[in-house]
Amino acid sequence: MELTDLLARHRVMAIIRGSDPAACVRTAEVLVEAGIRLLEVSLTTTDALDVLARITSTLAGGAEIGAGTVLSAEDAENSKAAGATFAVTPALGEGVTAAIGLGMPVLAGAMTPTEVVAAHRAGAAAVKLFPAGTLGPGYVKALRDPFPKVALVPVGGVGLADVPRYLAAGALAVGIGSPLAGDAPHGGDLGALRERAGKFVEAAQQGSAG
Repeated sequence: MELTDLLARHRVMAIIRGSDPAACVRTAEVLVEAGIRLLEVSLTTTDALDVLARITSTLAGGAEIGAGTVLSAEDAENSKAAGATFAVTPALGEGVTAAIGLGMPVLAGAMTPTEVVAAHRAGAAAVKLFPAGTLGPGYVKALRDPFPKVALVPVGGVGLADVPRYLAAGALAVGIGSPLAGDAPHGGDLGALRERAGKFVEAAQQGSAG
């Protein structure tokens, strides 16, 4: 299945970034159990490649796991070796071109219309609008007219109440970090994580229905 199909199907991509490797793995397990099946493991996570490898091994077949904050060719190569099936970048650059060269679908970071065009022309499967919190759902809606064929995924500062608004504005999916993961990747409350995850799944369903 292509990355855009996965984004369209799941609508929410959870971003795991933490200081406790074991807690990051448990976070991924709880997210999947709660119904979120599209995960990004940021390479800024402590022991990120080991965490990525453990999650892809543990959750094989149950979720699609990508690597985030892919900035360089080395990042892309190491992520693929660790089992990541797609790459996410905060901006355009070597990470995008290297991952595409390795056959990995890329969710490439962009903010301006010029960057959106550049990401699309570079071969990105979808464009990560980042940081979305400074742009808002209205910005997504404004981009739909000139770029109707570009898959847009707002990331950064997207809260629970924002999810249906972004989806209704034309976003293919949303990426959620700390508003969803909370302190769980640092060893925090997994019960609270499970509850939040359920709410985000419901919010995505509302946005899809709208």
